[in-house]
Amino acid sequence: MRNFVSRMAGELPPSGIRKFFDLLLTMDNVISLGVGEPDFDTPWNISQVAISSIEKGMTMYTSNRGLAELRELLSADLDQRYHTKYCPETEMIVTTGVSEGLDIAVRAVVDPGDEVLVVDPCFVSYQAEVLMAGGRPKTLPCSAQDGFKVTPDVLMESITPKSKVLLLNFPTNPTGGVMGKDDLQAIADIIIDHDLLVISDEVYAELTYDGHHVSTAAIDGLWERTITLNGFSKAYAMTGWRLGYLCAPKEMTDAALKIHQYVMMSAPTASQFAGIEALKNGEEAKNEMIAEYRIRRNLFVKGLNDVGLPCHLPKGAFYAFPSVEGTGLSDEEFAERLLREQHVAVVPGSAFGKNGRGHVRTCYAVDRAKLSEAVRRIGIFVESLHS
Repeated sequence: MRNFVSRMAGELPPSGIRKFFDLLLTMDNVISLGVGEPDFDTPWNISQVAISSIEKGMTMYTSNRGLAELRELLSADLDQRYHTKYCPETEMIVTTGVSEGLDIAVRAVVDPGDEVLVVDPCFVSYQAEVLMAGGRPKTLPCSAQDGFKVTPDVLMESITPKSKVLLLNFPTNPTGGVMGKDDLQAIADIIIDHDLLVISDEVYAELTYDGHHVSTAAIDGLWERTITLNGFSKAYAMTGWRLGYLCAPKEMTDAALKIHQYVMMSAPTASQFAGIEALKNGEEAKNEMIAEYRIRRNLFVKGLNDVGLPCHLPKGAFYAFPSVEGTGLSDEEFAERLLREQHVAVVPGSAFGKNGRGHVRTCYAVDRAKLSEAVRRIGIFVESLHS
């Protein structure tokens, strides 16, 4: 029998995160800092509205673009919060999570052979999404010295005649790096001069701890060449609801909508009602969770530095990205031995690109008692390497 697996699927590398999750499932008493999702339950009023929508029989497809009320609320929220204006009828699509938004955005604009500039280190899906669309990912190296930002020099050096798209994600998974207004303005002219399109995944926008998030589309000259992605997963503790949205000028939204119609039809109806409630009455619970993440960040990052793992202060998301180079182990060796010897799960930085080597991703969306215990175990492990 011939091999029915497509060349693309066959050549696609597996996620570097899954290996450690699989190992973790075989062990007891593990503190997992490896999963990138909130440890809070979805606020009950949000869940209750979704349950009520099901009880009332509102379980059919919605408009392909999503419920009109949800898009109108999102449009007003983006305008108020980030000063970006999108028409809810023609410039927005409600998607099945940001993951689907990213997929249809990339497929709507990337032709085979097009080069997509991807920050390195970055979330594991980005390069894979480009490959699945037939594009060619080209990495933009970022470093702790630069706060894991995209600098003008690095961007200029990475652009080639085939470059078409710049894929940004700030605040960033896995580093917690943030691009402020000055940082984005510093690269805006380069983006415009080289006629690049930006796909900006801003799912961690609400989790910006020092200052306010600046949306890429809010920078002069970038709105018309930016596809903005966002969602409810991180800020509202709604990862399993799979609810996101895509905003862009009409011609790009129309193109993405055609793919969305064929692969998804519409986002889950109950989740869309939950999203409406989150926008109407979720602010207080969201702010309480964000305040707690800020406290955990400060405690955890101090703890990592105290036990000998140098770590920059992440300004957004809920990840810390300490260096493990001083231990003499590679990031993969460090993660595997830490899990086996102290039952603490972290993810090797190299899973997020070659510039992640020598670091590990740790998620501090874990309660304070577990975080303190994790730091204690990490300290014991690091000490054992020097004895």
